[in-house]
Amino acid sequence: MKSKSIKNLIVFSVIILISTSSSSVIGNDNSKNIFKSNQESYSYYNYQNMTDLLHDLEANYSEIMSLESIGTTYEGRDIWMVKLSDNVNLNENEPGVLLMGAHHGNEKVSFEAPIYFIKHIVENYEKENTDDDQDGLVNEDPIDGFDNDDDGLIDEDPSEDRVKEVVNNTQIFLIPMVSPDGVEANTRKNCVPNYGPFGFRRKVTSYGVNLNRNYRYKWYLYPIFPWRFNFVFNTLDRSPNYKGPYPFSENETRAVKNFVESQNIKISLSYHCYGEIIFYPWTHTTGRTPDEDLYISIGENMSKINKYRLYEGRTLIPILGGNIGTSDNWLYGVRGIIAYTIELCRSRAPTDPVVVLDACFKHVGVGLYVCERASSIQIDFWLFPWC
Repeated sequence: MKSKSIKNLIVFSVIILISTSSSSVIGNDNSKNIFKSNQESYSYYNYQNMTDLLHDLEANYSEIMSLESIGTTYEGRDIWMVKLSDNVNLNENEPGVLLMGAHHGNEKVSFEAPIYFIKHIVENYEKENTDDDQDGLVNEDPIDGFDNDDDGLIDEDPSEDRVKEVVNNTQIFLIPMVSPDGVEANTRKNCVPNYGPFGFRRKVTSYGVNLNRNYRYKWYLYPIFPWRFNFVFNTLDRSPNYKGPYPFSENETRAVKNFVESQNIKISLSYHCYGEIIFYPWTHTTGRTPDEDLYISIGENMSKINKYRLYEGRTLIPILGGNIGTSDNWLYGVRGIIAYTIELCRSRAPTDPVVVLDACFKHVGVGLYVCERASSIQIDFWLFPWC
């Protein structure tokens, strides 16, 4: 990160910290110490801290935020879904946006980013337009990755009006921890017990399914092209990419499926770590989607905000072997939702608070942008749900 960007983030964050309550701007209460020393380790949310926070935010901002459990995990944890809307208790005829984190529980920034987004929205919705950088102007440098006011700093005066417009014109849904069991165990997979290869032996041999291989989309390709899609590796229950015994076998993926099928969602972002990369379908083939131009247009604009690389056309994942059962493939191929995976940061759980803040802050801008773009998305392409 360039030094001026780091300086900008710290300056802006100090301003917010002073102007808000003593609670942390990002992370839990311990993370407010990031301004004392950049050498201190970032303190991530755990499941209970996040649950407590979300309940508190719902109580304090009930006019625009609701909290709902869309399912429970094998270990009994709620899979929380947050809705942000100006008519939060109504199902309005407005475009829906879905942001998800922690399909993989050890990818920690993936759930910090949607939590940060929630806090930014609720804390700024009713806020007067503010001169955040104290230069006598308001809203002149929104979160878009550019120095709009030519002062050498980037995104230091976000627009409060922009937050209100997005909430008033969009239904925003967030599932910060798709795999709360995985978050608590700090594992790539969830924590369901496995009973040996193909489930034939009734003895627990391992734990966990990779949720981002468990969505139903073209599973029939595994036996047809076993060498192409690493059939053995994805079928062995001890593998970090174990796909599960059958599509939607897991409580978590079924919860996402049932929720998505009940909403009019136009676009989805699934946060993962790591690589600073933006992916989109397909994840199993280098063939282009029928909506390639739209994918590239939105992806390039997100890339301008977060400065991540957009892989288009012959994408990296299919070239390396291809993944079947990803959320992006199912969301787009079956539900007609423009879906992206954003790989945050350069490690799964960075400890430098400035790195975490940078990732969370710039993806407020990404989230706002996709909300604004959602109303113009029209998808004619539709595959059959049994694919």
